[in-house]
Amino acid sequence: MINSVFIAGTDTDVGKTMVSQALLRAFSEQGLSTSGYKPVASGSEMTEQGMRNSDALHLQSASTVELEYDVVNPYTLAIPASPHFAARTEGVVIEFDTLSLTLTQHKSAADIVVVEGAGGWRVPVSEHEYLSTWVQQEKLPVILVVGVKLGCLNHAILTVEAIESDGLEVVGWVANRINPGTEHYAENIRMLELKIKAPKLGEIPYLPSSKHKDANKYLDVSSLIE
Repeated sequence: MINSVFIAGTDTDVGKTMVSQALLRAFSEQGLSTSGYKPVASGSEMTEQGMRNSDALHLQSASTVELEYDVVNPYTLAIPASPHFAARTEGVVIEFDTLSLTLTQHKSAADIVVVEGAGGWRVPVSEHEYLSTWVQQEKLPVILVVGVKLGCLNHAILTVEAIESDGLEVVGWVANRINPGTEHYAENIRMLELKIKAPKLGEIPYLPSSKHKDANKYLDVSSLIE
């Protein structure tokens, strides 16, 4: 059984956070203790408790183990932009050693850690490094979230190729219908099933934000915990 998994997206705004929450709940339903980890998050806001990111807070609330916010999200950036730009503008240096040490804390606290990425696979965290470089360093298995829309086939196939060329395994993928009016939905799913060798963990229909907590009903994680 895997003890940690990285959630990658075919693009930004494809539902990584909703799927990460759903995975945390699905794993919990299998009797596993869970922990959500958002290494880098931009687009955060200042609160009475300090800088907070909504995605990280969602992961924290969906986890079964309680960890301090700084452990859930060690790099909390205010500017809603690519992490490399937000970090540079805010005078922050994103250190892979910090990400790794924090991941170790998660692994020691939970049976399985769901690590949510930022943006797409090749999102830069500095002018010289991608977040995917750290994922590669940690040898994390990857689950791909495909936002089903026009262009998703190209994005999904290229992303899988990039992940595998980095020497990592795609252990599953999730189709997320982000637009209820998407044309040729069934054909897109058929082609994704044909081109992605990893198992499809589920298809999440278009869900309003009030129903995001129900997304785990559409997932089957049994192949990941055998």
